[in-house]
Amino acid sequence: MLARLEEAFLRLSDFSSDIAHELRTPVSNLMTQTQVALSRPREADQYRAILESNAEELDHMARMISDMLLLAKADNGLVMPHCETVHLAMEVRALFDYYEAVAEDKGLSLTLQGDAEVDADRLMLRRALGNLLSNAVRHATPRSAVQVRLADFPDVVTVEVENIGEPIAEEHLERIFDRFFRVDPARQRSSEGSGLGLAITKSIVVAHGGTISAASRGAVTTFTVTLPRAGHAEALITSPIKAAP
Repeated sequence: MLARLEEAFLRLSDFSSDIAHELRTPVSNLMTQTQVALSRPREADQYRAILESNAEELDHMARMISDMLLLAKADNGLVMPHCETVHLAMEVRALFDYYEAVAEDKGLSLTLQGDAEVDADRLMLRRALGNLLSNAVRHATPRSAVQVRLADFPDVVTVEVENIGEPIAEEHLERIFDRFFRVDPARQRSSEGSGLGLAITKSIVVAHGGTISAASRGAVTTFTVTLPRAGHAEALITSPIKAAP
């Protein structure tokens, strides 16, 4: 019992430290821009530009808080999927349509192999797959391919999302699903998001009784998701989820 209490205390401390660290920058930006705007009278267009910039920061903060609440619920087993039969190939093609414009800008080709069905919450699973595809498109080398492979086995289904780009070091692979972790800390938040995408993806996968892993060999990075096959919903995990250490 003491060990569990200590673990819960450490998770809460990490949670508080992480969100305080990540919210410090946007709050500081908002305060600075507002103080500068109030320092002297300005034209209406200047006020509009400042308000638009502040709106972007506020939107980022709202999305981050929403994501952190989802992860907090997942840590305590409060995220339970509403299962239905999901055709994975159909969901992946819908995501391809969504990311088509971004892929075309980089000269990327999006390819899909295989098909499979799972019992899952459609919206949650689409968010998880969307995070993986967004990550692959963002880090893929221009004029390369992003591949999604679906495989159907007797008890499980696998989803592989693969891209060609900068390799991920072994020590980073161990932490890549941690909250707010970025392989390159120097990357700007505007291009990298909040650093919660992969942590949320892992929480969703685990909530469906699955597993997720990452491998990087040479220039090829592959994320592999394993989920119970349709008809094996009894494999769903109902105990509290530990999304990331």
